[in-house]
This record gives sequence, C-alpha cells and structure tokens, in this order.
Amino acid sequence: MIARMSNLPHNLYCAAQVRALDRIAIDQFSIPGIELMTRAGTAAFAVLRHRWPQARRITVACGGGNNGGDGFVVARLAHAAGLKVTVSLLAEARSLKGDALQAFEAMMAAGLEPQAFTTNALSDVDLIVDAMLGTGLDCEVEAAWRDAIVAINATPLPVLALDIPSGLNADTGEVMGAAVCAAATISFIGVKQGTLTAAGADHCGEILFDGLQLPAAVYKNIEPSAQRIDHPSLAALLPRRSRSTHKGDCGHVLLIGGAPGMSGAVRMAGEAALRSGAGWVSLATSPEHAAVINLTRPELMVHAVDNAAALSALINRADVIAIGPGLGTSRWGMAMLDAALSCDTPLVIDADALNLLAIEPSMRDDWVLTPHPGEASRLLNITTAEVQADRFFAADALQRRYGGVVVLKGSGSVVVDQEGAVALCDAGNPGMASGGMGDVLTGVIAALIAQGLSLADAARLGVCLHAAAADRAVGQGERGLLASDLMPHLRKLVNGC
Repeated sequence: MIARMSNLPHNLYCAAQVRALDRIAIDQFSIPGIELMTRAGTAAFAVLRHRWPQARRITVACGGGNNGGDGFVVARLAHAAGLKVTVSLLAEARSLKGDALQAFEAMMAAGLEPQAFTTNALSDVDLIVDAMLGTGLDCEVEAAWRDAIVAINATPLPVLALDIPSGLNADTGEVMGAAVCAAATISFIGVKQGTLTAAGADHCGEILFDGLQLPAAVYKNIEPSAQRIDHPSLAALLPRRSRSTHKGDCGHVLLIGGAPGMSGAVRMAGEAALRSGAGWVSLATSPEHAAVINLTRPELMVHAVDNAAALSALINRADVIAIGPGLGTSRWGMAMLDAALSCDTPLVIDADALNLLAIEPSMRDDWVLTPHPGEASRLLNITTAEVQADRFFAADALQRRYGGVVVLKGSGSVVVDQEGAVALCDAGNPGMASGGMGDVLTGVIAALIAQGLSLADAARLGVCLHAAAADRAVGQGERGLLASDLMPHLRKLVNGC
C-alpha cells in the first residue's frame, strides 16, 4: 500500500540499511530481486496514473543500476497501458546486469527500444520519470549525468522520481553537484533520512512510500537510523489536566534575555511559554525596557536585572531556565549566562547564549541546545555549509561535544538526545524563515520541561508543536508569516485541538 506524505512511516533509514533490508528480503525470505523490482515499478506506475491521469506521453530516463531497472518496469507497464513511451538510457546497454538486465530484456520483449539520452527526449512529452541514479550515490554528479539532470530541471515538465531524485544524497539530503527537482518521489522499502532534511524537501516534492510488501520480520534486525516525529504521534506526552490542577503544578519558567533594543525576542519567548502551558513565566531583562515589556501581555512577570547578583532569587524559584533570546554578547549578556550556568536548574540555551557558549565551551547533560545552522557552525568551529552538508553528523557532533539534547533547527529539524537517539521533524514551512521563530521555540520547549516532560521529550514535542503551529498559521501565505502568528495555534495544539 502506498503511503503519502501525511502518513509516512516513522522509521527512517540510511542507504546502506535499505540495501541490507533488500538483501535480507532476497536471501532470507526468498523474494527474488526481479520480483521486488517489478513491485517497485508497478507501485511507481500506479502513482503516475493517479497523480497525472491525463499524461499520455512520457520519457523514462534510466541509468544502468537497479534504479534504472525500476524505470524499465515503469516503461513496460506504461507501454502496455497505451501510453507513448520514450526510454532514454544514460548507460551502455551491454553494461546492464542482474535484475536490471532482466527488466531491460522484458521491456525490449514488450516492443520498447531505448535510445541514448538527448534533450530531444524531453520534447513533446507530458511527464518525465527519473530512474537514473539511486540511493548509492556518494560522489559528485558529472559529465552526461549532470547534463541530463540540468536538462530535466530546465523543462517545465513534472518529474516523478523513483526512490530518490537523481543527484540527492540519500543519507544527508545534500545535492551532489546537481539533483533532479521532482514533483513527487516514491520511496521503496524504507524512507531515506536525507529526503526529509536539508535540500531534500526542495528536490523530492511530495514523498510517497511503498514497502513492496516486505514481511515485517525483514525489518526486525535493522535498527532505523532515525525516527520521523510529528505532533499526532507525540501528543499523548501532554495528558489532559485534572480538575484540581493549579499553576504550581504546571511549572515556573525563567527566561533571561532582552538586551537594550532586543526586548521583542524575550517577550515572544515568554508568551510562547505561557501559550504552551507553563504555570507562570518570569522574564529577567534589561532595566531599560523592563517597565514596558509586558504592557501587551500582563501575565508575564518582568524583572529588571542589571547584574548577575539580581538573578539569584529568580533562579532559585525557577523549574527551568531559558536563556538567549535577545541576550546580546555584551558584558551584561555574558554575566547573565555565567549566572545561569552556575546553577543546577535545567536549561534551554538559544541564540546569543549559544554564540557565547561557542567562545567558552562547556558540557552538561541537563540542557537543551537549539542552534540554527549558523550557530551550529560556531559551536563546532566549521562552516555553515559543512553543517548543512550533513545535518545528522553535525547534530550528533554537537551532542557529543556539549552533552544534553541538541535541536539543529532548519528544514527537517534534527533532534539528538543524551543517548544518541536521532529524531527528525519534517513539518514546517518556508514562512518560518523570519525573525523570532527560534525565540518562540525556546519558550515552547521550556514550558514543556516546566510541565514535567524530560528534556528529550520536551525537545521532540516542542519542535513538532512549533512546526505544526506554523503550518496552521500559514493559511494566508508563507511570505509575511510572523512568529507571533503561531501563538493561538500553539494554544489549540497543546489542548489537543
């Protein structure tokens, strides 16, 4: 059964694991490789017919490996259904072997003759099927392969990618020089972790999944590389409150930040914490604006703090401390961070607190770090491009170096907990690329910790709540979405609405 993007499996795999699953199915469960290839091609053709029912002329661009073999099956089925099919081969026919050769011969027997790939194959067609390069790609795409990808992307035609868009790294989501931009991608056997982060979303389009009818026992001995997380699967972490609940049961969040000129960040983090269910929220902020910061949200308890000594009483009353939104990197910000780090209260570290931490690194298990790629690059002393080239590696490296729980924000946010377990949230949208979104996330995670969730659960659920709220708020368009637009949706989501 084909699963669509809204209900993809939660288990994610790297390319090597999917190859191992494929081999287990063949060797231990006696499912012939050609049978799996036929199932893959049949599933892909079903997607083609369902999504583009008016398509009558298609080009199937095939490589020489098993990905090409899947394409040969699609071409044969399309031809049998009466579609006009052009098969463009980027490999030498004499180099084909194994199951791909068998699928090729079946296609030839059905009356389809392949031709060498040229841009002419992309003319006068309704749809392109990408079956060129599969999940085994681990080097830059070059020569004719790159030219074919560039030519496909230059057309206005929709593309259906088989298993993964050619040129996209299945493990990291990195574009290997050039990658097909597909309208839809059908993934087989296991969803590849790289399709849901970094450049994956831009190149895969809608992701669909077909397990090729593999028995559940095939997956028994292969531990997934990551878990896809979403709000529905984690909502039970926030059970219905009892009638006797009082604010003391729901935790006290202390938010530290808001240097002169940056009061909005800590203000939004504070409201997000309240909207996410914290019992009460205190803000420790610059005396310059402390008197006016809560004029539009009087439920926030605002304290003017001009030195670290003034923080001690607030710290002693807090169940969790979040520091960073609008903190700045002046002496004031450094003093606030030093005071926070000196206590044994759980912490959420964001924004400029992360930049200060990069200057003087430390390690502890009772904090959540929430860097975006730029902050992550400073924490790891590498470039932002290197972070984005392998977000899973970067998040793991951050956790190993700094401890605690790490949330690497971005398209496909990655969460790594104290045990090294990896989770990925594929919700959210480009409208979140605006100031204040990270401050809201800080407040959400802090509120969840205050309500008794573990740091790992708070980070995972917080990321999903944040993304789901943004997806609900985006109804009027991505451009112009404000961080504060998320507030009413956060309240509904934490109440199961």
